[in-house]
Amino acid sequence: MAKERLSAELSERIEYEKRARTYADRAFPDSMAFRRHSNTTPTPVWRPKFAKDIDRIMYSPYYNRYTDKTQVFSLVKNDDITRRSLHVQLVSRIARTIGRALNLNLDLIEAIALGHDIGHTPFAHTGEVFLNDLYHSHTGRYFNHNIHSVRVLDKIFSLNLTLQTLVGIAGHNGEIELSEYRPVPMDSFEQFEAELEKCYTIPGYANKIQPSTLEGNVVRISDIIAYLGKDRQDAGRIRMLEDSDFPSSDIGSINSEIINNLVVNIIENSYGQPYIKLDEKHFQAVKAYKRDNYAMIYENEPGRARLEQVAKPMMTEIYEQLLEDLVQGKGYSPVFKHHIDYVNQTHYPRPVPYEKTEPNQIVVDYIASMTDDYLIDLYHYLFPDSEYYLEYTGYFMDLLRLQEQQ
Repeated sequence: MAKERLSAELSERIEYEKRARTYADRAFPDSMAFRRHSNTTPTPVWRPKFAKDIDRIMYSPYYNRYTDKTQVFSLVKNDDITRRSLHVQLVSRIARTIGRALNLNLDLIEAIALGHDIGHTPFAHTGEVFLNDLYHSHTGRYFNHNIHSVRVLDKIFSLNLTLQTLVGIAGHNGEIELSEYRPVPMDSFEQFEAELEKCYTIPGYANKIQPSTLEGNVVRISDIIAYLGKDRQDAGRIRMLEDSDFPSSDIGSINSEIINNLVVNIIENSYGQPYIKLDEKHFQAVKAYKRDNYAMIYENEPGRARLEQVAKPMMTEIYEQLLEDLVQGKGYSPVFKHHIDYVNQTHYPRPVPYEKTEPNQIVVDYIASMTDDYLIDLYHYLFPDSEYYLEYTGYFMDLLRLQEQQ
C-alpha cells in the first residue's frame, strides 16, 4: 500500500502560515502550567516548565526499569523485539511529529509520553491483571497501570510535576480508540485527586479519565499508533506470525505505512482545530486492525499460558509473603531492604513517612515496580525449594529445533 501524503492544500496553508507567522497556535502555554507546590524561583528561559517535567521523569528512580519490562511478548530472549523502554520512546516520537505539525507544546507531549507507562507491572497487561486481582481480593480496590503511573511520579516520589502532565499520563489509556479526542478540563489537584480515587473504587473508571490538553490527547492516540504495527512486526520476529497471515487493511500492512498514514490523517483532520481527529475510514480501520491484533496476537501470545500457570502463582506467593513480612516488621525482608529503604533514600519531600502507607499498597507499589527478571529472582530467593520455574525462550531455540529435525 502506498503511503498517504498530506493534501497539497493543507501543506501550502501550513507553509504560508509559517512564513506569515499566522501559524495556528493551539499549544498549551507554559505560563499556565500548574504545580502542586509553587516555587518562587523564576523559570529559566532555556528550561521551560514542561521541560523540567521531562527531566524529572527521566531522572526519576524507576525510569531505568522500563528497560526490562515486557511490552507484549514475555519470556522471550530477543533484542529485536519491543520492550517498554522503546515503546515510550516511540510514542514520544510519533506524538511530537504530530504536535510539531499542529504547533502544540512539544515539551508537554514528551513529558506525558515518557511518563505514561512508568507504573506498568512486570509481564505487561497479563501481570497487571494478576496484580489487580490480588490487590482487589485483599482491599476491594483496583489497580490500573495508568493511575499507578501517576502514583509513582506524584506520591511514591513527589516530583512536583505539573497538573497537565499528570492528567495526561492518567488519561493515556491506549486500549480505547476514539475518532475524536477533545480535552476535558481539570482545574485543580483537588478535582484530580477525587477522580483518581474513583479509579481505585469504581471498576472501569480508570478508562474514563481524559487528558485536559490537546497534547495529552495526541499522546493518547500516539500510544495506539505506536503499537499497532510494531506488535505485528514483533510477532514476525519471534516467528509467531507472518505479515501474510493478517487481513489487508486500509491503513497499511507494515509498521512504517501505518504510522505514516495515521499521522497524516490526524494532521489533515486536526490542524487548527480544538480536537484531535481521524476521519471515519481511518478510525474504522484502526478498530479493525486492533481486533485482528487481539485475536491473532494478544490472546495467543506464546508466553501467556506459562504466565497463567506459573507467573500467577509466583506473584501470588510473593504478595502474601511480602505482606506478612511487612505486617510483622521483618526488617531483613526485601520489602524493607529493596523497596522501603530504596524509596526513603531519595531526597523528595514527603508529608507522611512512606512506611506509614497502608501495607497492601506498599506491596503493590513494590511488585508493580519490579522488572520481569527481578520478580523471577525474588521468587526464587523467597522460595528456593519451589517447583515453579519460568524458562525463557532462548536465542537459539529455532536452531536447536532444526538440528533435532535433521
